[in-house]
Order: sequence, then structure tokens, then C-alpha cells
Amino acid sequence: MKTYTVTRDSGPVADRVALADNFFTRFRGLMLRKALAPDDGLLLKNCSAIHCCFMSFPIDAVYLNGDMQVVAVETVKPWRLGGIHPGAKHILELEAGSAVGLVPGTLLNWKERETK
Repeated sequence: MKTYTVTRDSGPVADRVALADNFFTRFRGLMLRKALAPDDGLLLKNCSAIHCCFMSFPIDAVYLNGDMQVVAVETVKPWRLGGIHPGAKHILELEAGSAVGLVPGTLLNWKERETK
């Protein structure tokens, strides 16, 4: 699975973001994981709604438009549904509390990490 480093103009957002860009990887998402490590994330590409069923930890959901600009941010608890946010095309899932400072209008930058 490809991984990316995500930044914004004022600094880093997450260093290891996996890309979920097909039905199976989006469906699996973070289900059944014990936790999401600090500085890790998951980008659900072409996905505008999420759930946290079968998860045991909360996440920050960053809803992005097609230009990777933040549309909305919310914390979603286990066994809950995320909100509906008009304009959202992708969702970045991060450890709860790590989306501090990401507000609507923030543009995120993506760089593929080199594999070793």
C-alpha cells in the first residue's frame, strides 16, 4: 500500500498516511485495529462518508474536497457514524486529537514516501 507524508503551510500533519483507493481497502479502513499510532493516518480516496463500527478507538476525520482542501473536521467515536459534509470527496482519518488546527479552507500537501 502506498504511503504519504501530509503537510500544510504551517507544518506537518502526518508522516505515514496509507492510501485506501479501492473498494476493499476503503471498506476495511481501520476496522479491527487496536489503535492508530501518532503520526499515522489513512486517506479514503473517493469516499465522502465513514463509520467507526468494529473500532475500539476514536479518530479525527478530516473531510477534503477534490483539491485536498479541508471542508470539515470532526472526532468520530467507536460505533458511531461520521457526519455528511457537502463538498467532501475524500476523508483523512487521523489519531483523535491530531487534527488540531485543521480548519475549513486549509490546503493539504501530499508527498509519496519512498519505500525501502
